[in-house]
Amino acid sequence: MLNQLIRYGASQRYLEEAVLYPGWSLARVISQYKDLYKIITEEGERLAEISGKFRYRLKELAEYPAVGDFVMADLGGGSGSGTDNGSGSNSGGGNAIIQQVLSRKSVFERAAAGTGQQRQVVAANIDIVFICMALNNNYNLSRLERYLAVAWNSGATPVVVLTKADLCENLSGITLEVSQVAAGADVIVTSGYDQASCHKLLPYLQPGLTASFIGSSGVGKSTLINELAGEKLLDVGAIGWEDKGRHTTTRRELLVLPQGGIVIDTPGMRELGVEAVDLSRSFADIDELISQCRFRDCSHTEEPGCAVRRALESGELDSRRLESYRKLKKEAKYDGLSSRQIEAEKINTMFGGMAEMKKMKDFSRKKNKGR
Repeated sequence: MLNQLIRYGASQRYLEEAVLYPGWSLARVISQYKDLYKIITEEGERLAEISGKFRYRLKELAEYPAVGDFVMADLGGGSGSGTDNGSGSNSGGGNAIIQQVLSRKSVFERAAAGTGQQRQVVAANIDIVFICMALNNNYNLSRLERYLAVAWNSGATPVVVLTKADLCENLSGITLEVSQVAAGADVIVTSGYDQASCHKLLPYLQPGLTASFIGSSGVGKSTLINELAGEKLLDVGAIGWEDKGRHTTTRRELLVLPQGGIVIDTPGMRELGVEAVDLSRSFADIDELISQCRFRDCSHTEEPGCAVRRALESGELDSRRLESYRKLKKEAKYDGLSSRQIEAEKINTMFGGMAEMKKMKDFSRKKNKGR
């Protein structure tokens, strides 16, 4: 029966971690409806809710289950309201009861509306993130840099997908420009009028791997997913040259494609902020220049021996790109932190803290010794 969960991306990592919670069943969150979740288990799909005991332990929104999360659940049985009696066990209702969220290998998050500084996980455990940008008025290099900085930080591998190529008059020039900004990430060009171009994404969608499509509304994310699936899984809205219109995807949903790849479709750009970014990957060129400055605390304004200013004057560095870097650095939640503090922030996001990460490593070490 584990074949069902493996089909939905349960790797050996999660099968081993699940052993730490005997009496509960491994499941993956595939959709969310306010306080209810849809999960996939060994037995199939179930609606689920959070146990009272688990809810009491949660300190922030980011610790709540999200689409893509692997969780441990009490599947219970019988019929009824499915409410939890507060002890952490299923009272025999129809809904499964989520008791624990397992460690996350990648996380996409945003600032939750109306909660001050609280973070909310948009999607978790993604292997590949397709950053979609339409080659019309939606095209914006600074926006692409934002997405790349968030994607690199998440733990997933970004792939840039340029859509609506039929609307671009300078395709070769634009592709070169994007490739320079997206160093380290593959760049794929697609068109809704060229079915074969959409199939360039298929090699990334291997069985058991999870991919997410992010980008502004109307850039063609749902169209791509439908094309890859060979059927209409998601509604598609008609968005024109200006890309102004309502969001066609209103909730996150995890889907398994016929060829075995897994995709999570997310609503538009409003979903992703820059609470956590990786500027060392998305702006490696600027990081390299900064390392060449004479002074370690160079502000890149008046100091002599500034490699950044020298690159600006020679044309090696574009002023727009430097401004984008500065803006993202200022917005990032760990702006000004040391590398050790930044690493601690990432560990806290992925595992819930250093102690939890060590516990997971010790368990894996013991398992490997017993083989």
